[in-house]
Amino acid sequence: MGIKDTAAEWPVTATQTPFTGNKTSVRTDSVEMPDGTVVTRDYQVHPGSVAVLALDEEGRVLVINQYRHPIRQKLWEIPAGLLDVPGENPLHAAQRELYEEAHVKAEDWRVLTDVYTTPGGCDEAVRIFLARDISDVEGERFEVEHEELDMELARVPLQELVRGVLAGELHNNCLVVGALSLTAALAGDGLDALRPADAPWPARPFEA
Repeated sequence: MGIKDTAAEWPVTATQTPFTGNKTSVRTDSVEMPDGTVVTRDYQVHPGSVAVLALDEEGRVLVINQYRHPIRQKLWEIPAGLLDVPGENPLHAAQRELYEEAHVKAEDWRVLTDVYTTPGGCDEAVRIFLARDISDVEGERFEVEHEELDMELARVPLQELVRGVLAGELHNNCLVVGALSLTAALAGDGLDALRPADAPWPARPFEA
């Protein structure tokens, strides 16, 4: 028997936004439970994100090393970024992030997987794309700032990433999910069986 996540919405009797930041906010909802009791739930409201697992012709994945202040670590990650514009086509956002962070373009795009990063405390949804047939972009590089000033780029064999994930050496959510999903796809029906790049995304609807 197959299983799948389904839409559901329990009654909200009151809501407030005690904090609004630059990109995200915090919301407090009073939610009615199945037994009729009402409890409060605090969570981060997030615009959503995209990430790109860019695979080169040698089976290597393009990764970025970047400082993440909340956890005081430099993490190896795959290129990713926010959906800055409501309703923005996630493929366009992913192409922009791959260009800005790695100065790379790709000819073949597929949806690798869709995830909620921390559904118990944040409504962030992330679409992870697989990008193939990649090449460097000609012309000037995108001007970086802040944490990106210290970014390091590398191309790492997929098997090495999986080893690092299982050894507890690599922790970035999108890298972990992306590397393991790609490994499963290669061992299963193959990459051409992945969803097209413009596949519907109910978590963040968009104009095709």
